[in-house]
Amino acid sequence: MSDVMFSPSVRSVQARRGSRARFEARAEWPDRISPELAEFVAAQTSFFLSTASADGQPYVQHRGAPPGFLRVLDGETLGFADFRGNRQFITLGNLAENPKAFLFLIDYAQRRRIKLWGEARVVEDDPALLEALRPADYKAIPEQAILFRLRAWDVNCQQHIPQRFEAKDVAAALALRDRRISALEEEVARLTLARVVGP
Repeated sequence: MSDVMFSPSVRSVQARRGSRARFEARAEWPDRISPELAEFVAAQTSFFLSTASADGQPYVQHRGAPPGFLRVLDGETLGFADFRGNRQFITLGNLAENPKAFLFLIDYAQRRRIKLWGEARVVEDDPALLEALRPADYKAIPEQAILFRLRAWDVNCQQHIPQRFEAKDVAAALALRDRRISALEEEVARLTLARVVGP
């Protein structure tokens, strides 16, 4: 599947820069959703979706919702409910004339990123599919579904990925720390009082 990821122009640059042999030595690039990829997908709260118009004008849009909103539907298909947004409809317009799409998933806490190449299509007027993809207890209004058919995927190295954490995870860690500090302060006060008062 390297032809999906590496155009002749890309291969030419790789050859000129000395990295082509490394990619040629790789036996194959995965084109199916592995259990590890499915687990990574299920944990994500956001991703970036890239499309292009028929004449190649690129566009990247962020998608976010609770973990699991990007769903694995089968061994080569991902899907998500597309929520009401800024009403520009650039992604929908691009996909109407050019199905090629790209998903970029990044986990800052674990410093991992995954790239997925494929084709996407918009599904309107399918209430059952939309309901199946809608995250539970999420207030946003889904307008249509987007299905992504995987052609190839790859995992990037950790180099240059800053480590960041979700605000809720930081808040939980700080709350745990504060409870521990409070308990230790109470213990210090009890021991100090016992020493002053004596047995």
